[in-house]
Amino acid sequence: MALGGLAFAAMIQSAAILAGERIIDLAIARVVTSPQRVWPCSRQDGCSFTIVRIQLENTMVVRLLIRVTTFVAAFVCATSAWATVVSDWNAAALAEVRLSKSLRNGPPMVARALAIAHTCMHDVWAAYDDVAVATTDTGGSRRQPTEEHTDDNKAKAISFAAYRCLRNLYPDGSLPAPLAQPSVRLNAVLLGYGYSLDEACVTDDDCRSSDPTTPAGIGNIAAQAVIDARRNDGSNQYGDLTPAPCPMPTPWPLPCAATAYGQTLANPDRTGAYSDYIAADYDPYVPVNSLMGYCNPLVLVCERQDIVDPNQWQPLIFSNGQACLDSVPPPDYAKNSGQYQTDVNNMIQYSRSLDIGRKLIVEYWADGPSSELPPGHWGLFAQFVSQRDNHMIDQDAKMFFAMHNASFDAGIVAWHIKRKYNGVRPITAIRFAKQGQNILAWGGPGRPIEHISGGKWSPYNPGTNLTPSFPGYFSGHSVFSRSSATVLWLFTGDDFFGFSTVLPAGFGRVELGIPLAPTTFFYGTFSDAANEAGLSRLYGGIHFEDDNTTAQTVGSLIGLQAWAKALSYFNGTAP
Repeated sequence: MALGGLAFAAMIQSAAILAGERIIDLAIARVVTSPQRVWPCSRQDGCSFTIVRIQLENTMVVRLLIRVTTFVAAFVCATSAWATVVSDWNAAALAEVRLSKSLRNGPPMVARALAIAHTCMHDVWAAYDDVAVATTDTGGSRRQPTEEHTDDNKAKAISFAAYRCLRNLYPDGSLPAPLAQPSVRLNAVLLGYGYSLDEACVTDDDCRSSDPTTPAGIGNIAAQAVIDARRNDGSNQYGDLTPAPCPMPTPWPLPCAATAYGQTLANPDRTGAYSDYIAADYDPYVPVNSLMGYCNPLVLVCERQDIVDPNQWQPLIFSNGQACLDSVPPPDYAKNSGQYQTDVNNMIQYSRSLDIGRKLIVEYWADGPSSELPPGHWGLFAQFVSQRDNHMIDQDAKMFFAMHNASFDAGIVAWHIKRKYNGVRPITAIRFAKQGQNILAWGGPGRPIEHISGGKWSPYNPGTNLTPSFPGYFSGHSVFSRSSATVLWLFTGDDFFGFSTVLPAGFGRVELGIPLAPTTFFYGTFSDAANEAGLSRLYGGIHFEDDNTTAQTVGSLIGLQAWAKALSYFNGTAP
């Protein structure tokens, strides 16, 4: 998928940092916003970093020149579909998401970060719209005069809002060296638009413009309002909350090591401890993002008697912090032993049906193409839709806001349900139920489908962990994907997606060397993509059937409610 120019710039810069290079000269040319003729790409030596962005209809050329201590790059030219300022800042946010994965920023925290970033962008965009209202501006006091509603003003205001927000979400020093300065990457994006850091707000105590009559000032003000509204939302962004004890079995059912089999299980109907997103102070008794089930949502569905009729779902804007959905039933496998055995046998059938195609599906959907995690993966899909449909700023401000907030609420609901039911993962159930038996299943990396000891069964899961370090019921991939797909369908007015991606030869991480040749994945509809995201977790042995089907149902309803709430902001009817 093509990247926007500034996203490409950030990618090049991040690549240099990742390689251990240090950028010692950074000179950004002023953005050219008027139509210009695009000159041909050429390679030449040099010693500065320059971004020149030129718009010609829907085409963009970005020229970069980087000087580092041990590496000199010639002009790098990239041509892609035109990306809006909103899409560019989404790409910048995703760059920070990828780099922050080592901090145990799991899927719900990624969803939260992207939702906050796009709420900031939406809220300042609303100041330059005739009817839209912001989530944090009751009465529309920030609305600018009609003559100020230009794309240039919108782009500048959105940029300063996004910059302020991302500096808050990803402060300097939050990442390990040599990635410890997100400011370098975010500064490059802001400067790449020709804006000055002299107008930016870096922290609460370092805000250089709060003039409500200028785009930069409005951007800073709008972002700060969202940051303040989210400061005590229960997510523990600032580390000042202590997770309550989790209802985990002691001792743990299974250790983390893939070679440690046949352990005595204390509770075979509960999740086990499997390390993932491990930080230096990692506590295996606190699952990833254990507080997210208590985070305040944008719009949350609750107080239900069933999970079938979407008309019974009621929006709950900035609730009391307790994610409801208490009426969602426990998983089927927790209700009777017969269903437990059926689900175990079904999962073994998936394992013995693993072919290269299904293995690649597992690999592709696991953490996203470049570790964006499921919420970020759908952010990439939204960027594709933006470019496919030649979006302008107004369209992207709405689409990304609605989709990422649906994903955020989906994460809150999912983690509430995970914490409430502590559903077992297949690895625990299968090793318990089939211990001492021979089963026909995938034999492990490089092994065929063969008879193995049931006590040694393992999922097909990329990375170093056997299975995610939080309960299985219900599937985050499924609820994130379905809620996002629902919003994209509603926004575009059609389920048509038309997205394709090529997995290069040797893409596999579990089984190195697969595929032997580049393999194309195509998704005709948003529903196709959401369906496959859920199925990927069954193919890999990460989730049971009920984990997927319930999450898909709930995700669809969350998407419907999130879209309805978003529309109320767009048309100015939100309270």
